[in-house]
Amino acid sequence: MALNVLMVGATKGIGRAVARRLAARGDRLHLVGRNLDDLAKCAEDLRARMPAGARVTISHGDLEQPGTFDHVVQDASDALGGFDTVVITAGLFATQPDLEQDLAFTQRMLTVNFANTVLFCEHVRRYLLARGRGTLCVLSSVAGDRGRKPVVLYGASKAGLSAYLEGLDHRYRAAGLTTICVKPGFVRTGMTQGLPDPPFAADPDEVAAVAIAAIDRGTPLVYAPGIWRLVMLLIRHLPRFVMRKVGF
Repeated sequence: MALNVLMVGATKGIGRAVARRLAARGDRLHLVGRNLDDLAKCAEDLRARMPAGARVTISHGDLEQPGTFDHVVQDASDALGGFDTVVITAGLFATQPDLEQDLAFTQRMLTVNFANTVLFCEHVRRYLLARGRGTLCVLSSVAGDRGRKPVVLYGASKAGLSAYLEGLDHRYRAAGLTTICVKPGFVRTGMTQGLPDPPFAADPDEVAAVAIAAIDRGTPLVYAPGIWRLVMLLIRHLPRFVMRKVGF
């Protein structure tokens, strides 16, 4: 059965790859973003990939403007005739040195990646539970699994988000809300352009495939690629004195 999907962050990177895969299999999509021109171009691309009868719609929304979240949910519901799935891939990123030098952007990043994403999740959680069931899939990061030198600030934003998503799953899974946390490692996107590829670097479509499989199966936590589950298991168990010495 086709899904009715509200997507935040579908115009770039992993979100675009997820949207393309969902479109190709016939799911109905409502795309939300801050730039309507980008959304329109993305929607045109997706329509060319969709089978007959599927559809994609768009509306304005911005994770930096929580006062609009009620309208975003209502617009998506009206466009789709109700939605049962939410995918959030939007977020901000910068390297640790850049964040340390630009505290104004650091504040934006922390607010968008954690506080405002959580607030948006709370809006859609209420909507989905009022309908009886639904799926909430959110992109976090392996950067949040443990405090590490290269990602102190970005990792902190994702650690908070991951903890929230796990708690949400514990609290509401039995009530019908399937919460999915996707933790990619380094992904080659516009945000990471110019940075050297570390081990296990992935392309957006690899992560998208993992995310959609998790949505279909209701898997609460997935790493993308899967090797990161083992890598981070090791990192989480390293003694603190070792973590102070290594640059990972």
